[in-house]
Amino acid sequence: MHGTARRATLLWAALIAATALTWWVGEGGASGPAILALLAAISIVKGGIVILDFMALRHAPLMWRLITLGWISLVWVLIGLAYWKGLSQ
Repeated sequence: MHGTARRATLLWAALIAATALTWWVGEGGASGPAILALLAAISIVKGGIVILDFMALRHAPLMWRLITLGWISLVWVLIGLAYWKGLSQ
C-alpha cells in the first residue's frame, strides 16, 4: 500500500485548495513576475503530489521520479523563459 486513506484525503483537499487559489488569482486579474512565480510554484507542488502520491511513484525507481518531476520543471522553465523574453520586447 502506498499510503493511507487519510493521507490521500488530505492531499486531495490540498489540491482543491491550491486549485481554488490559482482560480482566485486569475479571476482577480493579477499579473507580473511575482504572480507567475507563485503560480509556477503552486503548479509544481500540485504536479509533484499527483505524480508521487496519486500515480504512486513515491517508491518507484529514481529514474521514473526524475523523468516525471523533471518534465514538470522543464515545462515551467520553458514557460518562464518565454515570459521573460516577452517582457524584454
